[in-house]
Amino acid sequence: MDRIALISDVHGNLTALEAVLADISARGITRIFNLGDNVGKGPRGQAVVDRCREVCEVNILGNWDDLLPDPDRVHDREALRWWKNELREDQWAWLRALPFSHDFLMSGRQVRLFHASSKSVHHRISFDHDETQYLSFFENTPATGDGPVPSVVGYADIHDAYFEEDRGRTLFNTGSVGNSLGDPTPIYVILEGVIDSPDPAPFSIQFVRVPYDAQAELAIARGLDMPELDGYEAEIIHGIYRTDLYNNTEFGYHRRTP
Repeated sequence: MDRIALISDVHGNLTALEAVLADISARGITRIFNLGDNVGKGPRGQAVVDRCREVCEVNILGNWDDLLPDPDRVHDREALRWWKNELREDQWAWLRALPFSHDFLMSGRQVRLFHASSKSVHHRISFDHDETQYLSFFENTPATGDGPVPSVVGYADIHDAYFEEDRGRTLFNTGSVGNSLGDPTPIYVILEGVIDSPDPAPFSIQFVRVPYDAQAELAIARGLDMPELDGYEAEIIHGIYRTDLYNNTEFGYHRRTP
């Protein structure tokens, strides 16, 4: 049996990333796929990008990875400028060139991974979607290309891990390593099965939460004088999104009732 660790939405939180990577290594897992959003929100996007480039076999584009380096977008929010300028210019180019999705076979199942939806990294679908939205995850689109239609889809973006099955289709969300919703403990996913095999075989999806020193990461953000510190503290200490704190929905997420 092969195992692949899926991480996502690290958002500049290097302490959380290192805790998760240590857990992955302790389990003897060597293949790591990253579903995007390395940057923004947290203080150390540059270090996170370098680390993910080093350890992740697959890196997929996230909405923040696409947003921050955009040369045509006017960043009139101080924090956006800060997070962008914390990165190196070579990282801007690398982030925006990341692939939209990644397809592979595992235990006879066609698996597709992307960040937010089959349409765009900026098209968000929450856990309480309707049937039309659910079916849209399994469609081929101009963004995904015309490969085999998936029976298993994993995505990220909403920072809210969940699992769902219906009529032979499996949908799951990886949750977030660096900015988890509700429960702020970092979470990642382990896929287990026979990689690249078209033949049916055992297949599993496991969710893993890994505690870490969130106060240490917050202290680093304070030391770097990162903007929106009160919002960041609410997110990584209490799992309360800064958009709820500021009553601003521009970069908001739908919150599941605890």
